[in-house]
Amino acid sequence: MQYPSAWLQGVSLGESIASRLRLQIINEEIKPGEVISENRVAETFGTSRSPVREALKMLAGEGLIRLERMGAVVVGLNLEDVKELYDVRYLIESFAQQRLANRDNAALASQLEQAIDRMKLAAKHGDYVEFAYQDFSFHERIVTEANHIRILHLWNSIRPIVMTVILLTTEKGFKQGEERMNWVADKHRMIVEGLRTGSADSIRKVVKNYFDDSGETLDRSLP
Repeated sequence: MQYPSAWLQGVSLGESIASRLRLQIINEEIKPGEVISENRVAETFGTSRSPVREALKMLAGEGLIRLERMGAVVVGLNLEDVKELYDVRYLIESFAQQRLANRDNAALASQLEQAIDRMKLAAKHGDYVEFAYQDFSFHERIVTEANHIRILHLWNSIRPIVMTVILLTTEKGFKQGEERMNWVADKHRMIVEGLRTGSADSIRKVVKNYFDDSGETLDRSLP
């Protein structure tokens, strides 16, 4: 499994290492309780220990590992953690969409529709990585369009884990077939239609319905 290349463009070596480790931790290739050795990671990536330390600090800040004298102990991400992540996403995205009420969202809606079309094309070609990239980009476009600096800071604090969870759940969703992924892609249209109305009340209901439905699928999407 790999991240979409666009997600890793322009990142530091430390961020790149953190991305690989994050994926392995959340996918439980590295299990809770295991100790991550700086030396072993540095050897694996053919680098010095400095970017490895940078990566481990990032992962500790995200709560995925715990830095101790013996090394970096994996905490992991369980189902309850993911549900809390979705709670934070709901707060951020519902706020962002409320900011977009009572304005002309035609241009934004058109961009979001294009992302949905790309999801469906990715589903047709069995490309879960591209599907995940378009899915994530869809939601991030809305958050950035809200033009709220503090909300964007909050989004950026959970961004790496959100990307990883979307990638993993998308890979598992693809195993259920193209029809299932077309349904996931089309589900995003309710958000677009809500934004087209410009109605704060309609937007509020749409976002709640979207996240209520997403929450119900988590149990069968993660380890």
